Amino acid sequence: MPGTVLLIFLIIYGAFGSAKRACLNLVNVAVARVGGLLALYITGTHFSVSSGVGFLALFGASVQTGLIMVEYINQLSARGYSIENAAIEGAVRRLRPILMTMLVASLGLLPAALSHAIGSDSQLPFAIVIVGGLIVDPIMSIFLLPTFYVWWARPTARLPSPA
Repeated sequence: MPGTVLLIFLIIYGAFGSAKRACLNLVNVAVARVGGLLALYITGTHFSVSSGVGFLALFGASVQTGLIMVEYINQLSARGYSIENAAIEGAVRRLRPILMTMLVASLGLLPAALSHAIGSDSQLPFAIVIVGGLIVDPIMSIFLLPTFYVWWARPTARLPSPA
């Protein structure tokens, strides 16, 4: 998992060209992990290889939502919005795409997370981790990520040119 997180960091760094924004997205990954761990604890499911793979899939989904939010806030800042207004506007305008992404994945895996039929032993921890993490991830993406963006932003930060 540490190798995966490092690879994710390098990819995000390549997308933004900023270690600060890459770390901001990794905070999003960390909070989504809390949702997956909480779901495992609530259901009494033990950590296994299957749940570990679920965490890797959850990392990918949380990186996607973080990239959606941070990139849009960057675009608004580059268009002349103040950092605070860009963060608020970005959270409002990206609420629907983030919720749609999370709902599709969560609702698609919900039957697998609730299944106790024959053969569900391998898919159950995988689905529980993803569904639990995807319940927490939109909260992070919509409320905490823009807040952290404002705290970490500097007026001299290099932003992309407006498209």
